[in-house]
Amino acid sequence: MTNFKIEIKWALIFAAMTLGWMMLERLVGLHSTHIDKHLLYSNLIAIPAIAVYVFALLDKRKNYYQGKMTYQQGFMSGLVISLLVMVLSPITQVITSWVITPDYFANIIQHSVSAGKMTQQEAENYFNLKSYIIQGLAGAPVMGIVTSAIVAFFTKKT
Repeated sequence: MTNFKIEIKWALIFAAMTLGWMMLERLVGLHSTHIDKHLLYSNLIAIPAIAVYVFALLDKRKNYYQGKMTYQQGFMSGLVISLLVMVLSPITQVITSWVITPDYFANIIQHSVSAGKMTQQEAENYFNLKSYIIQGLAGAPVMGIVTSAIVAFFTKKT
């Protein structure tokens, strides 16, 4: 477990960043009054998400590999972080849905139906806690693998 202390720390930081981002989205109205702009601006979470991976791999290189890290070592560290983020994603989704923005699903369903993008039933089937937990469990490893592959390239040092 001590081999993965850095990855555990950064996965928890990633989860905290995600919750902070959700709070920011709610505060600026992307979950209510400006929900029509949610899809556009929610993608900006990629910036702090990538930054977390960069800082994590730099931390791993400095404090575990004594300043030198191969691409494979960085990539593997990123994969561990991604796995841990995936495990934490249902928890962050529940906190988001129950605590930070409990009206989000009702708001996005109403918006999607009134904008003619989905029927009521399609929107209810897509925008719900179970669906978002499944999306998080599927999306976290995919995005984590891609991010790890790219960030490991730039943080390697031999």
